[in-house]
Amino acid sequence: MVPTGCLSAVAGVVGFIALIISFVFGLVKASTPYKQALARAQADPLVISRLGTPIRGGFIVSGNIHRSGSTGRASLAIPLEGSRGNGTLYVEARQAGGTWTYSTLTLQPDASGERINLLKPTL
Repeated sequence: MVPTGCLSAVAGVVGFIALIISFVFGLVKASTPYKQALARAQADPLVISRLGTPIRGGFIVSGNIHRSGSTGRASLAIPLEGSRGNGTLYVEARQAGGTWTYSTLTLQPDASGERINLLKPTL
């Protein structure tokens, strides 16, 4: 009876921690900088040629988002997965007057060292 009770308690704690982690990642993925950056990567022809389609965001997003009223800043590293490869999308953005402006939106493919700047027009 005691081992079952201890195991249940440990499983409960682990489940609670997993729930909190999923909630936090869900908040980041629901943010405007995450959604806009992912949409931009999914629509970029060069990113599509490197990673393939469909392009999906990975589970573990690192970084932070701070908002205060209509201002804020975001610094994210978003793992991307495509049919041909994977990479990390780096995002730096500031919010002023409710509008997000990106200073960095760069994909680092896992397979090659060449970064893709999504802020520059593609030739």
